[in-house]
Amino acid sequence: MKKQLLLAMFVLPFCCIAQQNFYVASNGNNGNPGTLLKPLKTLEGALKKAAVLKGKAVNIYFRSGTYTTDKTVEISPANFTGRSLTIQPYQNESVVFSGGKPIKIKWEFYKNGIYKANIVLAEKPDQLFLNGKALPMARYPNFDVNAQIFNGTAADALEPAKVSRWDNPKGAYVHALHRGEWGGFHYLVTGKQNNKLLMEGGWQNNRPSPMHQKHRFIEHIFEELDAPNEWFYDDDKKILYFYPPGGTDPNKVKFSISHLTDILHIAGSSTQPVKNVRINRINFTQTARSFMLTKEPLLRSDWAIYRGGAILLDGTEHITISGCNFYELGGNAVFMSNYNKHNLVKDNLIYNIGASAISFVGNPDAVRSPSFRYEQFVPAEQMDMQKGPKNNNYPQYCTASGNLIHHIGLIEKQVAGAQISMSAHIAISHNTIYKTPRAGINISEGTWGGHVIEFNDVFDTVLETGDHGAFNSWGRDRYWLPNGSSVERMVSKYPGIEKLDVIDPIILRNNRFQCDHGWDIDLDDGSSNYLIYNNVCLSGGLKLREGYHRTVYNNIIINNTFHPHVWFRNSHDVFVHNVVTLPYAPIRMPYWGKQVDSNFFLSAQALKSAQKLGVDQNSKSGDALFVDAAVGNYSLKPQSPAIKMGFKNFEMNFGVTASRLKEPAAKPNIRALKGLPLANENLGKSPRFNWLGATFKDIESLGEQSSLGLYDRNGVVLIDLPAASAAAKSNLKKGDVLISFGKESVSSVADLMKLSQKYKDKKDLEVVVVRDQVQKTLRILPLR
Repeated sequence: MKKQLLLAMFVLPFCCIAQQNFYVASNGNNGNPGTLLKPLKTLEGALKKAAVLKGKAVNIYFRSGTYTTDKTVEISPANFTGRSLTIQPYQNESVVFSGGKPIKIKWEFYKNGIYKANIVLAEKPDQLFLNGKALPMARYPNFDVNAQIFNGTAADALEPAKVSRWDNPKGAYVHALHRGEWGGFHYLVTGKQNNKLLMEGGWQNNRPSPMHQKHRFIEHIFEELDAPNEWFYDDDKKILYFYPPGGTDPNKVKFSISHLTDILHIAGSSTQPVKNVRINRINFTQTARSFMLTKEPLLRSDWAIYRGGAILLDGTEHITISGCNFYELGGNAVFMSNYNKHNLVKDNLIYNIGASAISFVGNPDAVRSPSFRYEQFVPAEQMDMQKGPKNNNYPQYCTASGNLIHHIGLIEKQVAGAQISMSAHIAISHNTIYKTPRAGINISEGTWGGHVIEFNDVFDTVLETGDHGAFNSWGRDRYWLPNGSSVERMVSKYPGIEKLDVIDPIILRNNRFQCDHGWDIDLDDGSSNYLIYNNVCLSGGLKLREGYHRTVYNNIIINNTFHPHVWFRNSHDVFVHNVVTLPYAPIRMPYWGKQVDSNFFLSAQALKSAQKLGVDQNSKSGDALFVDAAVGNYSLKPQSPAIKMGFKNFEMNFGVTASRLKEPAAKPNIRALKGLPLANENLGKSPRFNWLGATFKDIESLGEQSSLGLYDRNGVVLIDLPAASAAAKSNLKKGDVLISFGKESVSSVADLMKLSQKYKDKKDLEVVVVRDQVQKTLRILPLR
């Protein structure tokens, strides 16, 4: 007892000395000592007090209120030298960190339901908030809560007749989908000339194209101020205009404007990282939109990024962000940039934000022989052939777990609930992700693998774009080239090159994925070194395009099937012991990998279709005996014939686990099992046409469009090319998509038939084809 008392006498003073508490209140003063009775006023003030406390554990407690700041707050080695730092509310009080600023306005009626106020603002506002909720700028077409893409788009948004009505569109923004619906573009209007807009921007997508002809809109146009909740700020006259909703007196509600794009930066370096910071139960809101800052291309990805967000981590270790809420943000929520290690983002609520939820993105200086555009690559003779990264300037061993993420990408469309690029050993687990314009979870390239994606519930995805998946990946690593035969020659000449970047397997297990507008699991463009098992695919099936070393087993594919696209010779791919609903949907499949067999089909028709392809000779079909498919319980009863074949039941505990998030989290729509028609029952039924001795056909499905890398289904694909044909002698190749004939568009076989007759006597003919996703113009031999 004496020893315990002596020990307590020694430990207690040490703890008191080693820990320091500071208190912050909205009515505090940075001249105060920071006690509970005499609190500080700002986080900056508390950090200044903490900066001199070397080696101590510092706790900063915030009293209830909303805290704004003139500039992004930075926690760095210069102002944090303690053993640890915790930032959280005092007890259970509500604390808000805002990137906006409240404004006091005296409104007066203007006309047509519109009010105006004279107000001098230091900077043109990007977002206006009414009682904390973001309002739409004056726009065409008007904001429509029921419109799926951009909340309303119109083909005539940029037509000269409409532009002519706008006196001064300078400062407006144009937003549009990529022509192929592979994300979006954003432009700042700098003026107009001859009733055409002058614009700058369009750098947000790393796969350039014209903007979509239909899906686009324009905002911040005074003449379009014609609907409730819209607003416009005349920066020249310093007048703010607002169209209040019916029954709202604008002088009796609260307004604020966005001010900062980023609220908090925790920034050190790989040699001097900021360590042991915990941010708990804080609300982050009202940041400015970042779409014009989204300029940096990722490696050969479709993406460009902005390295920022409500919280940016750069050069950190053991940072925890937990129990926080991120909402009404103009850009990203949490962004880990460059070196980050052992960080945890856990049990947060992230919704109604302009860009991505949680991003892990390393620095290209850690990548060997990097390329930045889809069509670019470093020639083999110039390539660094050493394995793995050059340095440690990338996120590693970090985790995003238990987060509820929904309604993201409200303005930027090339986004994800969890985004990984140039990182290693990232864990994405037990997150619930839904209502996303593109992927729920995205891996941009193979560098450097080791990720574990498990127990996530990802659904209602790819809602505004196309050719993507609930889970999506690319594998455009050093070895990969847009031309498949070139890849095979590279891998044959340099064995093992396909694993120089993705050095550890990427694991997808125990997830539930659903995508009605693409694939549930979409491994695209060379994605390699994957283990995919124990997943439930609810709608879009599972796609493997190109790539090497993918092992797919023990998955359940409901109301869809396996989509193998364009596999390489000696890919070593394996697809076994899966439960599959519909017949396979292969496209351009010259090879079938190492093993496709011992699967269980829910219909004899589906099994027979697979066996005709030369695979699944040992597979079986029948009733899988789901426990309760009607409610989404796809565990198999013990007597299931699939279990007798080797399938094993697995844990289906998908999504968030924290009690505060489980109740509000939505669930995917569980649909009844289909009547088991052929997945590709109409595929192959379009007319064929022989021209120049070669056979052409229409683009018949999303899968074909994706496998050919097309923006849309316009064109005809060359499917059979005899070596002695005039088409071969004219340098056409199998897989070419003919889109123009004699400078006239070709959308279908019917067009090709008409144009071949029209130009049958022409001696010098020009055609345009899409080959390896690049347009090429060819001269055709004289027609006979």
